Amino acid sequence: MIFENSLSFAQQQDRQDELSVFRDKFHFPIINDQRVLYFTGNSLGLAPKSAKEYVNAEMDEWAKWGVEGHFEAKNPWVSYHEILTPASAELVGANESEVVCMNSLTTNLHLLFVSFYQPSQHRYKIISEAKMFPSDRYLLETQVKHHGFSPDDAIIEVAPREGEHLIREEDILAAIDNHKDELALVFLGGVNYFTGQLFDMEKLTQAAHDVGALAGFDLAHAVGNVPLQLHDWHVDFAAWCTYKYLNGSAGNVGGIFVHDKHGNNTELPRFGGWWGHNKERRFLMENTFEPMSGAEGWQLSNVPIMGMAVLKSSLDIFQAAGIENLRAKSLQLTAYLEFVFNDIVSQFSNIELEIITPTEPEKRGCQLSVKLVGTDKSFFKALTEAGVIADFREPDVVRLAPTPLYNSFEDVYLFGQTLKSLLAGWQDE
Repeated sequence: MIFENSLSFAQQQDRQDELSVFRDKFHFPIINDQRVLYFTGNSLGLAPKSAKEYVNAEMDEWAKWGVEGHFEAKNPWVSYHEILTPASAELVGANESEVVCMNSLTTNLHLLFVSFYQPSQHRYKIISEAKMFPSDRYLLETQVKHHGFSPDDAIIEVAPREGEHLIREEDILAAIDNHKDELALVFLGGVNYFTGQLFDMEKLTQAAHDVGALAGFDLAHAVGNVPLQLHDWHVDFAAWCTYKYLNGSAGNVGGIFVHDKHGNNTELPRFGGWWGHNKERRFLMENTFEPMSGAEGWQLSNVPIMGMAVLKSSLDIFQAAGIENLRAKSLQLTAYLEFVFNDIVSQFSNIELEIITPTEPEKRGCQLSVKLVGTDKSFFKALTEAGVIADFREPDVVRLAPTPLYNSFEDVYLFGQTLKSLLAGWQDE
């Protein structure tokens, strides 16, 4: 497609967009009496308009039934998590037995590490990407310390090469080979939160397995963003949050994937809780933990119904839109944002734009991380005050996520016009 940085072009693309009907299913914030341009679905997705209806339905069931709502509600609470499974499994490319929604992201990862990080004296190292999300780094640090190892020795971080921003997958593969006799686990973000780089999870999983290690992924920035095929890729385990691209509301329940080859092994070490216990015997209050087969066997507690109701409102939208359709739009929308950025910045001699997200569309999701060299956080604040909600990372990186479920080509064009106006003022100072 040949892009044009014009309102007429953007509006034409929106008229041809079969997914444009989903935009009206979300609330856009109004700040300072202005409807914002929202490009931070990679941090917190917008609120589905239907969420209140879904939550109110459960509030009514609570009022009607009290505790009996666990069994008598239209969607009985005792099994409410099960109605989220089909859509969740579809989004990550899994069998329904391999997925369950529960807890929060880092909690889930710690629980999964109990099962999938079982280091020995000789095989204890973990390979990860440098500059991963801090919570993941804290997870790795505390896990290896818990097992009596030094983080400096046990955690192998693969970083971009000097002068580069992206991690070369060949360097990850080389690290796997270099540490093959000591390697217990490869653990990466499926999409790196800072750069938006999408890793080849199938290739990296296979490389880990080839040397006798396991492979797991934090999918916080991947689920709902890019199509996944975790089962077919033979990924061992994964976890994700639901408040970014899945629009599940701030801090809401997360999800996990455990491949059937592990999920069907009820002897695998894990921490137990009564919601992971054999559900046919759960209410017999027995002393001995008997884990359910599949991912459900990693559950601990009964589920937060109101939060899950919000998540269901969004997952129903995802099922209607289709992740493959969203990906097709995402490729075009992100490419258009890249084009508009380059076009605007080229008009200002004192501003250097450096996109640190992969320029190859297939190696990124719906995110552009850009360095506006010569600006600082005050410029980002001006962008926010002008009605553009994005995300800033020190010292000069702005992360923008043109989310295909609710962002439009006109949003991207209007962002470009706002950027142009701000850069003109910046240049005149």
